[in-house]
This record gives sequence, C-alpha cells and structure tokens, in this order.
Amino acid sequence: MEPGHNELRKRTMAKVAWRLIPFMILMFCVNFLDRVNIGFAALQMNRDLSLTPADYGFAAGILFVFYAGAEIPSNLILERVGARIWLARIMITWGLIAAANAFVYDKNSLYVLRMLLGLAEAGFFPGIMLYLIRWFPEEERAGAITLFMIGNPISVIFGAPLSTALLSLDQFFGLAGWQWMFVLEGLPAVVLGIVALWWLTERPSEANWLTPDEREWLTRQIELEGKAKQHTRLVKWSDVFTNGPTWILAFSKFCVLLAFFGVTLWMPQIVKSLGALSNAQAGLVTAIPYVFATVASIYVGKRSDRTGERGKHIAVPSIIGAGGFLVAGMINNPYIALLGLCIALSGLWIANTIFWTLPARILTGASAAAGIALINSVGNLGGFAGPYLAGWVRTYSAGFGIVLAILGGFLALSAVINFAVAYADDRRRAQALA
Repeated sequence: MEPGHNELRKRTMAKVAWRLIPFMILMFCVNFLDRVNIGFAALQMNRDLSLTPADYGFAAGILFVFYAGAEIPSNLILERVGARIWLARIMITWGLIAAANAFVYDKNSLYVLRMLLGLAEAGFFPGIMLYLIRWFPEEERAGAITLFMIGNPISVIFGAPLSTALLSLDQFFGLAGWQWMFVLEGLPAVVLGIVALWWLTERPSEANWLTPDEREWLTRQIELEGKAKQHTRLVKWSDVFTNGPTWILAFSKFCVLLAFFGVTLWMPQIVKSLGALSNAQAGLVTAIPYVFATVASIYVGKRSDRTGERGKHIAVPSIIGAGGFLVAGMINNPYIALLGLCIALSGLWIANTIFWTLPARILTGASAAAGIALINSVGNLGGFAGPYLAGWVRTYSAGFGIVLAILGGFLALSAVINFAVAYADDRRRAQALA
C-alpha cells in the first residue's frame, strides 16, 4: 500500500470513527439499559406485583419474541427510508414505551408493555450493523463493531448503580422506586432519537464532514468490497431464507443470546444470592463482570482485526466463558463465583461482538439487510428462551447452579458452530482467489 493511500485511509477512518462511534455507543447504552433494567426493577417490582420466578422470566423474555417477529420487516423498511429516519423513529417510540412501563399494575399489563417495547425496538440492532457495514471497510469492521457494542456493558457498568440508586426514590411523589427508574431511564431515548435526525449521515457519499478525497476513497472502498462478495450469489433479500450458512449463524446467535440474556436479566438476583447484599451493593457488584467484558472484548476485537482471523477469536473465548459459567455455578465461595461470572461475561461478550464480522463476510446489498435481520431475529428468540428457562429451572431448584451450567452449555455449542462457519468461509475465499 502506498504511503499516501495509507495516510488517506487512516485520516478518513479516524474522522468516521469519531463522528459515528461515540454517538452510537450512547444510543446502545440507552437501548440496552431500557431492555435489561427490568432486572433491577425486579428487586422491588416482583414483590409489588406478586410475580413468581416464572412470571418474571416470562415478562423479561417476551420482549424478544415480538422484537424477533418484527425484525425483518423493520430492517427492510430501514433499507427503503434510510437509517437516519428509521433509527430515530425506533428510539423515540421505544423511549416512550419504556417510560410507560412505570404504570403497569399486574403481570398481564407488564407482559403487554414488554411486548410493545419489543415491537418498538425491532430493527434497531440489525439496522446499526447494516449502517456500520456501509461505513467501515472489512479490515476496520471488527474494531468498529466492538467499540459500538461496548455500549452494552457500559450501560450496565453505569446503569446498575444508577438503577439501584433510583430504587431508593420509593414513594417519592407516591411512586415506587422501580416506577421512577422506568420513567427516568426511558426518556433519554426520546431525546437521542430527535438528535439522530441531524447527526447521522446516510452514506459516505453524502458526508459533507469528510473532504472530497476522503468521501471518494471510502465510497469506492465500500463498493469494491460489495463487488468482491458477489460469489455468495445472494442477490435478492429473499435469497437469505434458502441460504444454509445464514440459518446456521442464526442458530449460533440464538445460543449466544440465550446464555447472555439468561444471565443478564437475572444478574441482580444472582448477585444477591452470593451473599447478604443490599440493593445498592448488588448494583455495584453487578457492574464488575461487565468491566471485565468491556476490556476483554476491546483487546480481542483489535487482535482479530490485526490478524484477520475470526473463527478462533470467537470460539476460544466462548469455551473459556462456558468454563466461567461452571465455576460460578459450582463453587460456593462468593469471590470465586464472582470471578467465574467475570470470565463468563467476558467470553459471552467477545463472542457476541466479533460474531457480527461473519455475516458481513457472506452478505451484501439487500441480502445484507434481510440476512442480518434474520440472524438477529432468530438469535433474539434466545432472549426469550434464556430468561424464561432460567426462571423455570430456578422454580424447581435451589440456587442458580443448574441455571448457570445450562447457560454455559449453550455458549459452548455456539463456539463449535461459529468456528465451523468461519473455517468454511476461509476455504471458500481461498478457492475463489485460486
């Protein structure tokens, strides 16, 4: 690569990263916190609404069924109307519905609001993934996705103590602490949705905040990569429904998200089971595994970009994370169990972030919009299965040991699947070059 070309690449991608990634991290922080803050609300809400473990698990997970059902239509609409308008619409509507969760009065009204929240959020994550594919060339992509997705653990690192602190507003102006939490954590999404309308730029060719040579280089680079992926023969969006690797990746994503949301939406209660902790202390301790996950995912994501290898960088952390689940579930010492949770969350989050480089390698054009949405739709059914399975098992077992062992098993299964897909794609690419 010529020195001038390399300088242009670095300068362009630095501008793109500084423009888009911080705002997207903030978007994801707010989005994810609105998804999982029910786990902190449960410390008070379960008592107030008389929810059993199974009731709570169903309420926590039902969001993902409706999210998954509306995912592909939402992402196809995004493809037509543009990311700027559609992502803003998603954020505004989900923020209003998230705040409205404060006014549920029994398990059935909670189920309905969680269903509506899932419908409102549909298309957000795959829309962001499609947006990143349009702005970041493949050699920069894993790092960009990793940086964006640290919005997830960051939201818990700061959101856990914030959420438990808001619980202390119990009976302030006649509202319970969990009701204040839903209102005050839901409204920021509305503000960000309005800001997104003027901050986001649809495509590199429209970016007036880049110089002409930077716009031209980035536009050409993305177009060249799209042409290079034509060997996949996925021309129309409907082709993804008959594409084997897409369905395999979707099942792998299901396994990862089953484990991830199975532990995340129960984490405050799991942490409280480790010792006699107050709600505030549980919030602080809950944040610790996500600190480990953030650091580990950034390091492994950069290493994966540097080497260009994907399969092992997903599979090995997944296997180690599965071991962390077993340690957390089997060891009675609370400090060792917490260390196991740190290892488990780190492996989970590394797998969850670098994973998205795999569909980006085999999908392009309209098939990318539908394919990413399909993978995310099927995957997010794991977001229902994980919390509900955890609640059902918890009803018939003492403690969370069996729950954590089952979640670790699903993470290990995803490791095998992802490595096989990455290996097959490497061979296919080598044959195409030959």
